[in-house]
Amino acid sequence: MNLGVLDLSIIIGYFVVTILLGLYFTRMASKNIDSYFLGGRSMPWYILSVSNASGMFDVSGTMWLVSIMFVYGVKGIWFPWLWPFFNQIFMMVFLSVWLRRSNVITGAEWITTRFGNGRGAKQSHIIVVIFALVSVIGFLGYAFVGIGKFAQIFLPWDLSANTYALILMVATGIYVIMGGLFSVVATDVLQFVIMTITSIIIAIIAINMVSPEAIAAVVPENWDSSLFSWKLDLDWTGYMGSVNKRIDSDGLTMFGAFVMMMLFKGFFISMAGPIPSHDMQRILSNKTPKHAAMMSGLNSVAMLLPRFLLVASLTVLALVFFNKELNGMGDNLDFEMILPYAIGNFIPVGLKGFIIAGLLAAFMSTISSFINVAPAYVVNDIYKKYVNPNASSKRLINLSYAASTLFLAIGIGFGFIIENIDSVTQWIVTALWAGYAAPNMLKWYWWRFNGHGFFWGMFSGLVSAMLMPWLLPDFAPIYHFPFIFAISVAASFVASLVTSPEKEEVTISFYKNVRPWGFWKPIHDKVMLTNPEFKKNTNFKRDMFNVVVGIIWQLSLIAFPVYLVLQNFQSAGIAALVTLTTSFVLKKNWFDKLEEE
Repeated sequence: MNLGVLDLSIIIGYFVVTILLGLYFTRMASKNIDSYFLGGRSMPWYILSVSNASGMFDVSGTMWLVSIMFVYGVKGIWFPWLWPFFNQIFMMVFLSVWLRRSNVITGAEWITTRFGNGRGAKQSHIIVVIFALVSVIGFLGYAFVGIGKFAQIFLPWDLSANTYALILMVATGIYVIMGGLFSVVATDVLQFVIMTITSIIIAIIAINMVSPEAIAAVVPENWDSSLFSWKLDLDWTGYMGSVNKRIDSDGLTMFGAFVMMMLFKGFFISMAGPIPSHDMQRILSNKTPKHAAMMSGLNSVAMLLPRFLLVASLTVLALVFFNKELNGMGDNLDFEMILPYAIGNFIPVGLKGFIIAGLLAAFMSTISSFINVAPAYVVNDIYKKYVNPNASSKRLINLSYAASTLFLAIGIGFGFIIENIDSVTQWIVTALWAGYAAPNMLKWYWWRFNGHGFFWGMFSGLVSAMLMPWLLPDFAPIYHFPFIFAISVAASFVASLVTSPEKEEVTISFYKNVRPWGFWKPIHDKVMLTNPEFKKNTNFKRDMFNVVVGIIWQLSLIAFPVYLVLQNFQSAGIAALVTLTTSFVLKKNWFDKLEEE
């Protein structure tokens, strides 16, 4: 693509600013590992929330969501449950508070607060570190593919997609490695502002250029409806017949079963809490448990409104103006080209440079968060715990630089072997997360669960997740989840019950500090013997009610910008009314009852 001097100047200027921010925060980040990885727990909750939302506003995920909405229409608003996005509601309502009370640096370190330092705890600690590092590599590869395709189209130099991705990842690595979480958060906020403005600009262009009648002329019946029955009832014959093959290959003709499976899978993954990545890091970086909960609540607003404004806008532009080119691809439809096409053809000079910088910013925000997470596990959970517990702050910071560089290199290598965004998306949200759900759920709610149960639950879940594509090749990846989950649950229970409980003082300490609800009666009775004034957590019913209201609230936050772009103002008004009603309920039944601790 040919870019004017002004466009190129904006893009290059953005990169210069981010690297200068990394240099500026180097001194603050290098005080100690708490400053490097958690910003000294000194940053405001709303800044951390915007940073976290920015890290989820990635180019690869946006390209994937655009392709989903193109194919499935407004029913695409249900697809975020695949991750599931509503895990933010569980964290908002109660899990962020519980997690922040632990007062640790990483998810692996948290294991010692729950299981102590016995053999089972050490095995659990190691497997969490492995899971976290594999997750980082997977997400780095995922981002590598998306940004390479994007940059090859928009940037003017004759380089391959992989070469562009390599250059951009290295540039991101420079400011992250230098400035730690301070640098990541500062650039995230800048990137979020740019992306929000970008989303609004593209939405205005889409609304002005595309009428509801123009959309109706190129899509099948029911494309503009979010409602569904057991079957998808969406036939692209006569419009773009090859899209039907995409739906068949996705295995989603029985759409009702798919949504129920997303809800089933999402519930257990959400009950397990955040995976050990940048989301968990932001929660642990908050000043107080209340701030951690408020951060997770704001995430949904900051993450969903601008992102789906952008997704819906790009989708309608592609439907109306890119239809002929997509039809010409036949069975080799490349939906990942929709986003680059829309920007390349509808954005004027000057704004184009700003928007490209914004999308590059979204990529850099995602990748920076994961680059900053990996060394926390290497340095804090391997080197400091097992190799050199008395290492100086300077040595730990220097090792963090080296670990960041190493995992950046591994992630780039993984990116070179990934074929497309959809393949790695399916791997992350099915195989990788399915093996995580059962043991990480049980650790919060069952007193008898121990380190051995956690290790064997994680191990069996991850192994079975990797084997499922060969054992059940005709099933869509999401339908592997019940089998993986059942195997992991069984291993967790059996391993816990055939081994001794953890030391009583460890379990009591965890229960007193975190104060979870669940099956804790034997431990609660022992706590009451020494501390009769201890207050049991009796908020289960209230928390579950708030979770249901929160999921409806979050879904309306997705639906509102989509209907707004489609100019279906009646449906947009209903979504806005649902948002306001559920916001009022959450204010009264969640926010007003948050305890300051």
